[in-house]
Amino acid sequence: MNPGTTRRTVLATAAALGAAAALPVSLGAGTAHAAAGDAAALRGRWHTLLTGGPALDLSDARIAAAVARIGRSATTAAKGLDPAAADGLFPDLTSTTLSNHVTTSFKRLATIATAWAVPGTPQYGDTALRDLLLGGIDWMLTNRYGPGHTRFDNDWDWEIGSALALNDATVLLYDTLGADRLDQVTTAVRHYTPDPNLWRADRQIATGANRVWISTVVAVNAVLRDDGASLARVRDALSDVEGSGANSVLAFNDASAAAQGTGEGFYSDGSFLQHYKHPYTGGYGKELLNNLSRLLNLLAGTAWTVTDPDLDNVRIWVDEGFDPLLARGDVLASVCGREIARPSKQGHASAQTVIEAVLRLIPGFPGETAERFTSLVKQWIAEDTYRDFLAVTDLASLVAARQVIGSAVPARGPLVAHKQHPRMDKAAHHRPSFALGISAYSSRIYNYESIQNENLHGWHLSDGMVLLHTDDLGHYSEDYWPTVDPTRLPGTTVIAGRPANAAGQRTTSTADWTGGTALPGTTLGAYGMDLRAYGSSLRALKSWFCLDDVIACVGSGITADAGTAETVVENRKLRDPAAALLVNGMAAPSGAGWSAQLDKVRWLHVAGTGGYVFPEPATLRGLREDRTATWREINLKYGTDTPVTRPYLTLWQDHGPAPSGAGYFWLQAPAASAERTRLWSAAPPVRLVARSGAVHAVRRCADGLLAANFWAAGSAQELRADGPASVLVRPEGKTVTVSLSDPTQLRTSVSVELAVRGLTLVSADRGVSAVRVPDGIRITADTAGRHGATLDLTLKRS
Repeated sequence: MNPGTTRRTVLATAAALGAAAALPVSLGAGTAHAAAGDAAALRGRWHTLLTGGPALDLSDARIAAAVARIGRSATTAAKGLDPAAADGLFPDLTSTTLSNHVTTSFKRLATIATAWAVPGTPQYGDTALRDLLLGGIDWMLTNRYGPGHTRFDNDWDWEIGSALALNDATVLLYDTLGADRLDQVTTAVRHYTPDPNLWRADRQIATGANRVWISTVVAVNAVLRDDGASLARVRDALSDVEGSGANSVLAFNDASAAAQGTGEGFYSDGSFLQHYKHPYTGGYGKELLNNLSRLLNLLAGTAWTVTDPDLDNVRIWVDEGFDPLLARGDVLASVCGREIARPSKQGHASAQTVIEAVLRLIPGFPGETAERFTSLVKQWIAEDTYRDFLAVTDLASLVAARQVIGSAVPARGPLVAHKQHPRMDKAAHHRPSFALGISAYSSRIYNYESIQNENLHGWHLSDGMVLLHTDDLGHYSEDYWPTVDPTRLPGTTVIAGRPANAAGQRTTSTADWTGGTALPGTTLGAYGMDLRAYGSSLRALKSWFCLDDVIACVGSGITADAGTAETVVENRKLRDPAAALLVNGMAAPSGAGWSAQLDKVRWLHVAGTGGYVFPEPATLRGLREDRTATWREINLKYGTDTPVTRPYLTLWQDHGPAPSGAGYFWLQAPAASAERTRLWSAAPPVRLVARSGAVHAVRRCADGLLAANFWAAGSAQELRADGPASVLVRPEGKTVTVSLSDPTQLRTSVSVELAVRGLTLVSADRGVSAVRVPDGIRITADTAGRHGATLDLTLKRS
């Protein structure tokens, strides 16, 4: 193989050997030490990633089950396959206007080819099936894909989806293709995807996940053609070595977003954006990580090893980006974009992709990072008792996972943390018994994505949606998204009624205030948003004060010119359709069809979910219903017409028609028992100290912690702010810790005054200072360019 002559082409021998020693555990022993320029060895690496390698122990029950699974998938995929057909290779994939029919055809061929190549399957080495596969590839090249065919519909299918699957099938069938057919295949792929620096039809160079997908296509095609120069371009494209640096996949996007103009990629706070301003860690982000891990496997120990120092950022992607967004095997839906509307992406499928990617990364990050990744993977696999990772993953990942599980490194343990992602307007709160995600948007971030006729009911996904993950691990699986009432998502404030389907819609808010502050090393955080609803005149100020096991929910200024405004306390798909609802200690009817107005509510408890305390007795509406829907209602592209029915309990506060200045206040106690909820209703652990157009603030009774969101200059008891800010003040003995941020991400500085005498500065983050004033201390923080990040200081009482 000729490695090409662009800079950083050839590594020193020692570096190459070192990287080869760190090859993924899924690679076979012979492959791991292959010569760096051997095209056959690189094909072997990719073949191993697809099949698990030649040394599988078929007597191992787990391996045997995986092999059987591959065989069954191939049997299903092969139904109707007919290379002699006129209209389509498969009878259900005949469209010449829907490009996903082309991609799906190639994916089925790759699925069948995998079974043909894996020892132990019924299809292994079958000559008739081989000829059928070769005929299928010929049919696609003759009738659908290649230089003689005009693309239609979605560019992704032509440049990425079809090319990835065809590459895989070609690697698996390589020895049977013949030179002419191989040339046809590689030429067809290069026709649509000639270079990793591919300019798209909209004249934007591919970025983020699309860039890594395209790089993967080019890399495998280069291996098939023995083209070292193209592999060098792939390596350099990940870093944008030949460009301006604005399109680097590995560099954090913080500084490059303005120059790049898209904002796509990972940020240093763990955020990930794709399609300009959409939070997409659980969609495109997981695919970027997945394909990058495969590329690193392919290139490790060769003349094209990725040596960019920014590769080290991948550690932060995992630790700060993915880990806080996983909840016992599920990825928080608020960062999965339109994928929540795909039936294939439920059942913890997205988390499986993340685990597989991190498994592949472990050998490339030796030492402390490898141990931490190992402990993470062990935890992620063990805590997901809903989906057995070892029973669903691919063979190569199964082999790697078994080695990781058998290692001496202990599992990390449940995540206990409060994490905010200011660059994508999302927050996650993890306690030992639950996880909770908050979804918002602003002038910087889109509210939701609905393109390609997907996610048609996503109207309120960022209107303050609160997703609670408990021990009901299948709650957001098993047809949640088509059956949930999308006009009453939990936590949201909305105008009642059903908007038109949302195809093609995306928008930012006219408000800048979304974000909050988090006290480091604790599960304490303040979060909020200035909600300015899309499609109506609704306005609301919403806060969530996450104080360990209690979340204080505060709303004010709920105003609309028309329509009835509602704030949804809960909307739960019930594991037990008759799950008990207690209202002030009295059981409400448990049958479907029950609805009622609930007056003077002081506390509620939903069995299997938790408690809700209303320090200000509230009037609520309650509804139990069996909801029937189809996936096609929310996804015309991938949805089916089969009706599904699920039981729900919905609780909401009705603010009335055309409200002016309405509000709410309740405490959510996830996973709390009925008895604890009752006790907290008698003596609330958190009290409201301010709720106005200037500030929301609460105080925790046990230790005096004060949490405040300032929408404008104002005061909350001993705390004053000179403008928009989010602040936490935590007294602990003689120490007072203060955390603050600028959620608007527009201010150059934030100043707050704490009217407590005798405080002196102990330590502070860079850019934070404190001076004494007559009645206390003034804290000033330089927030320019901090993008909503929390700044901290510690004070001591004299």
